[in-house]
Amino acid sequence: MKLLISNDDGIYALGIRTLANTLAEAGHEVSVVSPDRERSATGHGLTLHQPIRAEIVEAVFHPSINAWACDGTPSDCVKLALWALLDSPPDLVVSGINQGANLGTEILYSGTVSAAMEGMIEGIPSIALSLTSYDHKDFQPAAKFAKLLVDQIAAQPVKDLMLLNVNIPPVSWEEIVGVTITRQGIRRYTDVFDKRVDPRGKTYYWLTGEVLEDVEPPPGLNVAANVPIDVEVIRKNFISITPLQYNLTYASGLQKLSQWDFKFP
Repeated sequence: MKLLISNDDGIYALGIRTLANTLAEAGHEVSVVSPDRERSATGHGLTLHQPIRAEIVEAVFHPSINAWACDGTPSDCVKLALWALLDSPPDLVVSGINQGANLGTEILYSGTVSAAMEGMIEGIPSIALSLTSYDHKDFQPAAKFAKLLVDQIAAQPVKDLMLLNVNIPPVSWEEIVGVTITRQGIRRYTDVFDKRVDPRGKTYYWLTGEVLEDVEPPPGLNVAANVPIDVEVIRKNFISITPLQYNLTYASGLQKLSQWDFKFP
């Protein structure tokens, strides 16, 4: 398959290098277009008011891989690759492997998920891959599963356009219990700003906080209640695959709001 790989941790991150090299060694045609530095938590931001630059990167990846470092956001990278850098569209966009989870409501902030989402917006099936730890550095199990998943999609293409948000527990291959198709849970943070003063006497704020995991989403989201939740299965060392779409329309809300009666003067 022809694959476009990006991320939000930057082109020199171990996760993207492990992923791209593993897929190239498996015989896939791999191109990498990735931020030139870490751009985590940038969401789906695009660069509109300044030019975007991309430089060819050599001697970082497998010799068969064409790679560019882009000074834009993860979404910029994928959009630039599809419209300017690649000679033809890829069969699949793969984003990651991210250092840290993208579970529950974290996906709204995630540059990793947004890079994959940009591929889906352009009509290309996409995958976002995350290793659910900020300290664990062994990306090989996640890359091994990425190869299996790409092979699965090649053998049985998904007819519906969707983004597969994949989270892999930070354990050895032998310790992974299995793979579970999941729905999105709730994973948010207590937003605490640490107020500080710089050497010039100016006040600044540093965003900190702790994870709050409300496993069960609120009612009325129109998702089958018997489907496991991403946040929960990761705790049990399952790989979580959550299908996502970019249409955020709240289906139950349409029915409720249709009963409103606006009376203009």
